Amino acid sequence: MERKLDLDPAVIERCRRAAAAVADFVIGFARERSTVSIERATLRLMGVGGADAEGVPLVNRVVEAAAARRVLGRGVALSFGAAMAAAGEDATGTARLIASGRVQMTAPTPGEEDAARERAAALAEAGCERILAARRARDGAIGRLGEGERPLLYVIVASGNIFEDTLQAKVAARAGAQVVAVIRSTAQSLLDYIPEGATTEGFGGTYATQENFRIMRAALDEVSEEVGRYVRQCNYASGLCMPEMAALGAVERLDMMLNDALYGILFRDINMQRTLTDQAFSRLISAAGDLTINTGEDNYLTTADPLKAAHTVLASQFINEAVALRCGLPPARIGLGHAMQMDPWMEDMFVLEVAQARMVREVFPEAPIKYMPPTKHMTGNIFRGHVQDALFALASVMTGQGIHLVGMMTEAMHTPHIHDRFLALEATRMVMTAARHLADEVSFRAQGRVQARAREVLAQAAEMLDAVAREGLFAAIEKGWFADVSRSPGGGRGLAGVFRKEPGYWNPVEDRLRAQVIG
Repeated sequence: MERKLDLDPAVIERCRRAAAAVADFVIGFARERSTVSIERATLRLMGVGGADAEGVPLVNRVVEAAAARRVLGRGVALSFGAAMAAAGEDATGTARLIASGRVQMTAPTPGEEDAARERAAALAEAGCERILAARRARDGAIGRLGEGERPLLYVIVASGNIFEDTLQAKVAARAGAQVVAVIRSTAQSLLDYIPEGATTEGFGGTYATQENFRIMRAALDEVSEEVGRYVRQCNYASGLCMPEMAALGAVERLDMMLNDALYGILFRDINMQRTLTDQAFSRLISAAGDLTINTGEDNYLTTADPLKAAHTVLASQFINEAVALRCGLPPARIGLGHAMQMDPWMEDMFVLEVAQARMVREVFPEAPIKYMPPTKHMTGNIFRGHVQDALFALASVMTGQGIHLVGMMTEAMHTPHIHDRFLALEATRMVMTAARHLADEVSFRAQGRVQARAREVLAQAAEMLDAVAREGLFAAIEKGWFADVSRSPGGGRGLAGVFRKEPGYWNPVEDRLRAQVIG
């Protein structure tokens, strides 16, 4: 990538060194722990599906049974393998027997352990192969159909009804959308289980379930053939079921998943110990499935001053990159987020925004940067909103963003209708077509406003990252350094679901994924 901002490589390297220290702590912390959601994701990849008569997922019942019998500390896989041997059933059949109390979750005796490990390892291998099969199918479809120009145009559907969502997704794809994201039902991230089956009554979004993933994937495959380009599917691997969401997304061939522990900590008050541990496992799954993750730094500028807090976004991006790399994700699959949120009436807002957007692009040249639209200063004036989104589209195409979340002129009023998306996509395509090669023709004046702003933000990020490495990530979050939101290590939701691994802990899914993506 051509470097136009004259950023100091030594300062960038300083940022990466500090971020690496933070990431090493995060990964080290996670490697010593597991969570109930990691163990449930393991069972899902071992073939356990379905729910009991009360609608509780069987994976929840099995993990609860293992915890009650005090065998969860060594990992659910070993005791589940022993239960399968005793039951003589397949994975789901065994889970049903455990849920009903007819088979107990117990540690295998020395004489039973080899058989238990053999059964669990075989199931883990089959589950990981399903992820690889989905990856191969995606590669084949993209190789045959292509995807179109960058940045990829990303739109949201969120009716609450998955079948209505598929209709809206197809309309959006025909209008030019290259990524369709299904927003989750309100507060689903706080549920410590994943609902079963297709759903039609979400609130402010549509429930993320395996069946809903499958329904949307089939619809997007159909419209991809119709429009002659592959349309990517996006959902969430975040919240209290982060690892399970990643597992289901990888199996059902989602292409992108929002996956960022810091977002959950700051904006959903999920316990940091829980979600940082979950994040490491979920990103390992995403790496195996070659999914692109999207991070949530764009949200920082909705609660903090967008002009003064720009460096906190960059600092968090460095940390997210370092953590993702340690989970096996290559730079090309690390979709770091940022947003245009400065006051549109501020003098030189566009100049400053171009500086920041280009800075992120140059600091992370291989990453498919995800650029989020203006929302903080949307007022309900749809005409002014359309102008703000046009400026956003111009900034995006002229700074080389990778994923462009299309702004909606009705952002401040309601969940966008189909015609809102059509008009927004049409306007975005017009701007980007008109300015397609503008970036090739533009350079920035030495010591001018753009270069000065980019260097200022980078220097502030370096100072912040040094402080985070020195103080520790937990302390930095508690002090409210990110998004002006403070959370404590012992607070938030989900802490009870974290446990230290006992001697002899074994997870055949994790072992296989790690060998595949990290070695």
